[in-house]
Amino acid sequence: MTFILIFISAVFVNNIVLSQFLGICPFLGVSKKIETALGMSGAVAFVMTIATIFTYIIQKTVLDPFNIGFLQTITYILIIAALVQMVEIIMKKVSPPLYQALGVFLPLITTNCTILGVALLVIKKDFNLIESVVFAISTAIGFGLALILFAGIREQLSMVKVPKALEGAPISLITAGLLAMAFMGFAGMV
Repeated sequence: MTFILIFISAVFVNNIVLSQFLGICPFLGVSKKIETALGMSGAVAFVMTIATIFTYIIQKTVLDPFNIGFLQTITYILIIAALVQMVEIIMKKVSPPLYQALGVFLPLITTNCTILGVALLVIKKDFNLIESVVFAISTAIGFGLALILFAGIREQLSMVKVPKALEGAPISLITAGLLAMAFMGFAGMV
């Protein structure tokens, strides 16, 4: 039951983009087409899950026992950057087609604050390793859902006549606000 609550909370109620406002840069920047939104969502889900596992293990085996929690943020940033580089190198060797599909998105993930945010949140919420992984996967699904919905809406908006003053960024921000308000309807579920 705990895992279901974590899932529903991370995907709908406390959506990382629409409620906690983490990951706004890729949300606005990579959401012009559904295809690119799907690629970014997949890459974020993969890296977020792996990064959460590694950062959790480092936190519990190195930072906490040696009482050096003040190094948490810099340690997490280094772990995430190293993981992204390793994933990129391995993908390039093992699966060139997958590397070509995600190659554009992998460097962007290094600076995606949702990855760091989730790694910090699992420690703040005092989750165990399994709950941390469920939270990371659920948050990635919520990020992907928001990104894909927004991309679909933006594709539709590109085909309609929008007032001149609202073209581009203004209509995107209005749409993002309306999407965030729609997700607020899930508040109180969990």
